[in-house]
Amino acid sequence: MSVLRNLEAKLGGLVEGAFGRAFKTSVQPVELAHKLAKEMEDNQMVSVSRIYVPNHYRVFLSPKDREQFESYEPALRKELSDYLLEHSRQERFALTSRPQVEFHTDERLALGEFGIQAQLLGGPEEEEDAGGAEVAPSAGDFGHTMVYSPDRAPQRLEPELGRRQALLVSEGRRNVLSGDRVLVGRSRECDVVVSDPNVSRRHIELRRGDRGWAAVDLGSTNGMKVNGRRVGHAELNPGDRITVGVTDLTFELD
Repeated sequence: MSVLRNLEAKLGGLVEGAFGRAFKTSVQPVELAHKLAKEMEDNQMVSVSRIYVPNHYRVFLSPKDREQFESYEPALRKELSDYLLEHSRQERFALTSRPQVEFHTDERLALGEFGIQAQLLGGPEEEEDAGGAEVAPSAGDFGHTMVYSPDRAPQRLEPELGRRQALLVSEGRRNVLSGDRVLVGRSRECDVVVSDPNVSRRHIELRRGDRGWAAVDLGSTNGMKVNGRRVGHAELNPGDRITVGVTDLTFELD
């Protein structure tokens, strides 16, 4: 309980008095902390001698709620991560890495509603015991999404908010698409770098929306093709082939 009070104090100092006023009718950050801890406890994976819990969390917010977090979102992510780390220590849970919290917008959520996905990420971690080596369990994909609302019981949604992990595959290399915008091009500053002289420095951008992912040409010199057809914009389905320069990239959902 003292940890939660400490979190409240930190959050209060983070945005001073404006914080409480802004969130009187919308998502309360301390409530987020409560529910993130609940999702941690509800998604345990038991090994021989440890109880592993998720280390990666996605929080989905309504557009208005997300807007109110905008100016201090990085600091809030850190405070929530600190809280989850301390909670796991108090409960003697095992983590494969420090908890990470992402924020995303979902227009289907009403003011005050939020969804949480929990995921156990990271390569198998070994621990030694008297019986030999034990391999930590792994659950690389995000699971179901729990949606919390101020006026009804929590609901479990299977895939609408719980989007599957998107990938760009080229020459056997799998690039995980994270965030809502992924820049593809020849520049080393791009999220996905394509070493092809026919590719522009900033060639295309992949954008995630409510209906899934789309590819958008950024005015590149040689354009973009999707499944062999030259287009400037295309919504993507698993298996679609995106051609930039002379390089093929395959969009997949894992």
